[in-house]
Amino acid sequence: MFKKIVIFGVGLIGGSIALALKKHPEAPHIVGVGRAQQSLQEALDLGLIDSAETDIASALHAADLVIIATPVAQTPAILKAIRPYLDESTIITDAGSTKSDVMAYARAELGDQVNQFVGGHPIAGAEKSGPAAAMADLYLGKNVILTPDAQTSNSALDQVSRLWQQCGAVVSHMSAQEHDSVFAAVSHLPHLLAFALVEDLAKRSNAELLFKFAASGFRDFTRIAGSHPEMWRDIALANKTALLSELRLYQQALSDMTALLEADDSRALHDLFEHASRARNDWAKSKIQ
Repeated sequence: MFKKIVIFGVGLIGGSIALALKKHPEAPHIVGVGRAQQSLQEALDLGLIDSAETDIASALHAADLVIIATPVAQTPAILKAIRPYLDESTIITDAGSTKSDVMAYARAELGDQVNQFVGGHPIAGAEKSGPAAAMADLYLGKNVILTPDAQTSNSALDQVSRLWQQCGAVVSHMSAQEHDSVFAAVSHLPHLLAFALVEDLAKRSNAELLFKFAASGFRDFTRIAGSHPEMWRDIALANKTALLSELRLYQQALSDMTALLEADDSRALHDLFEHASRARNDWAKSKIQ
């Protein structure tokens, strides 16, 4: 399939793609491109990539595929930088957590080669980052959303779909707008809530005492607050409109719960908790079937 793949960003996401592909007998030659020479050297030492480049022209020579696995705010600059060196057959994709902005970047920077771009988002990750966090099985059984539009080449879409399937992922398609609406609710909002809770406790005068006695419930709820700050800053700003809508809905849910507590309405609280518990347990069961 692809013989040479260039990956911008060889941390958890990009590095895990590389490791997954290297399990196959005819693995492609993988070139890593990044901002930090230290990270590139680490990726080389760990065997994530076959070579590292700082010169984009050299990196893209005879490349079949370019994967952008950096924080989303870096995407337009990368697209602009690679445009002069793209062959007509070079496919470009990304792994960003927002898609409307990325698709707009592609249209603005790639011009008549925008049909070679396939927006993508692997629904997998961890709170750790960097090359050492990469895992060959990160995408096994995980969802990957691709967001083609009317300009997207069917051939490019098929090839990117097969790439993710080689990594063990389950591939789905949806519009960029639908993607951003869905993930504002089930991914971006939970991350902001976790960050907000940890920040609230961390700046209190008795923070040391609070963290001393925090246990498994706090650990489970706040695990994602250990995620990459730059990446989540970019995601929050990129998906601002949908995320603000979700925050307002959540604030209303908190207000409703506050009113129930103030009124000592035990029956309504029980019903709310029971409904939420059932919904959560049904979801959990569906994920292991």
